[in-house]
Amino acid sequence: MQRIKSPDQLVAESGADLEGHGLKRTMGLFQLVCFGVGAIVGTGIFVGLSDSVAEAGPVVVVSFVLAAITCVFTAFSFAELGGAIPVSGSSYSFAYAALGERVAFLTGWCLLLEYGVSVSAVAVGWGQYLNELLHSLVGWRLPAALSSPPGDGGVVNIPAVVVILLAALLLVRGVRESARATAVMAVVKIAVLILFCAIAFTAFTSDNLSPFAPHGLAGITSGASLAFFSYIGFDAITTAGEEVKDPRRNVPLAIMVCLGIVTLLYCLVAIAAIGAMSAADVASQPAALSLIVNRVTDSTLGGGVIAFGAVVAIASVVLAVMYGQTRVLMSMSRDGLVPRVFEHVSPKTSTPVANTWIVAAVFAVPAAVVPLDVVINLTTIGTLAVMAVVNVAVVALRRRNPDLRRSFRVPLYPVSPVLGVAFCLYLMYGTGWTTWVRFAVFLAAGALVYALYGRRHSRLVSTREQAAREV
Repeated sequence: MQRIKSPDQLVAESGADLEGHGLKRTMGLFQLVCFGVGAIVGTGIFVGLSDSVAEAGPVVVVSFVLAAITCVFTAFSFAELGGAIPVSGSSYSFAYAALGERVAFLTGWCLLLEYGVSVSAVAVGWGQYLNELLHSLVGWRLPAALSSPPGDGGVVNIPAVVVILLAALLLVRGVRESARATAVMAVVKIAVLILFCAIAFTAFTSDNLSPFAPHGLAGITSGASLAFFSYIGFDAITTAGEEVKDPRRNVPLAIMVCLGIVTLLYCLVAIAAIGAMSAADVASQPAALSLIVNRVTDSTLGGGVIAFGAVVAIASVVLAVMYGQTRVLMSMSRDGLVPRVFEHVSPKTSTPVANTWIVAAVFAVPAAVVPLDVVINLTTIGTLAVMAVVNVAVVALRRRNPDLRRSFRVPLYPVSPVLGVAFCLYLMYGTGWTTWVRFAVFLAAGALVYALYGRRHSRLVSTREQAAREV
C-alpha cells in the first residue's frame, strides 16, 4: 500500500492553523516578502552573473527571463500548495500528501541540495565580496589560502565558515530577531542593486550588446541553467508556514510579490552590467558588479559600496536558506524519516536549536573546501527536480483531494503545472551530463538511506499499525 499522509493530517499534526509545533506566528506579509527577497537575492546575481554571461553572452538577459518563466509556473504551484498545506515541510510535505512517502523522502533529500548545499555555495561567494570590501576600505585582502577553496587557488575558505556560524547564532536566538535582520538586509541589498543600475546605465553603450547571442540557443539554455541559481530560495517562503500570520493568505501572496520584484531587478542589473562593460570582461570577474562601478566612477569608493551590499545580501541568503533547511528537517523528523533530534524545539527561544547547529556544522565543511561552480550546478539540478515534483503534486492533489481548501488556485490548470515540469526538465538538461551523474549518485544514496532508516522508522506506519491493533 502506498504511504500517503493526507493534507488534513499534515495540517493537524503541525498545528498549522493554530500555533505550529512549539513555533510562534510572528511574521507578517511585509516580513515574509523581505524573507523571500532575502532568500533569493545574493550570490546568484552578485557572483553568478559572470558565469551566466560566460555561457550566453549579452543574451544573458533572455537567459534570466527564461529562468524566471520556469520559476513563475512553479511559483503558481507553490502558491496553491503553500496556501492549502501551510506547514514547515514545504516541497517535502507537498510530496508526502500527493505522491507518497518514498517520493517525499527523496524530495527532502534533494532539498538538502537546494537549501543546505546552496548555503555552502552562497557562503563561498560571500568571501569573494568580503575581500573586495576590505580592499576598498583598507587596501588589504585576505590571503587566497584562507579565502578560497582548493581548486580555486586556496586551502580553506574561512569567511564562508564564519558567515554560516553567524547565521546559525542569529537563527537560534528566535525567528522574530531573524526576520527583522532579514528585512533590514533585504532593503539594503535592493537599494544597492538599484544604485548599481543607476551608475552603470550612465556608461551604457549598445556596442557591448553585439554580437547579442554569440553561442546561439545552446548558450541561452546553459546561461538560463546557471541564471536559475539566482532564483533559488523563493520556495523557502513555504517553509515558514507555521510561523506566519494568516499563512493561507500571506504565503501565496508573498511568493508572487517576491518573484515579480526579483525578476525585474535581475533583468535591469544584467542589462546595466553588459551595457557598461563588454561581456568578455564581465565573464572573467567573480565580483563583476564592483569592478564595473569602479571603472565607471574611476574610484574604488563606489565598488566598495557595491561590495558592502553584496556582503549584506549574501549573508541574508545564508540566514534565510539555513532557516528553510532546518524547518524541512524538522518536518521530516516529526514523521520519523530522520532522527528525532531535528524536531526538538527550545521552549525558551521557540527554535530548533540542535537542528540549527547540526546543519551549520555539516554545511560549513563543503563551504570551506568545495569550488563554487561544482556546488552551483549540483544545487541547480536538485532544485529543478524538486520543482518538477511540486508541479506534479498539484495535479495529483487536484485529482485526489478536489475539495481541499485552497486559498489560491493555479491559473490555466492543468497547462501551467505541465509547462512548469517541461521548463524544469529543459533547464536540467542544460546542466550537463557530469552534473546528471553526480545527481544520480546523490539520489541513489538517498534511496539507500530511506530503505535502511526512513522506511523502518516512519511514524505514519507505526500510527496505522497501532490503530489496527486497537480495532
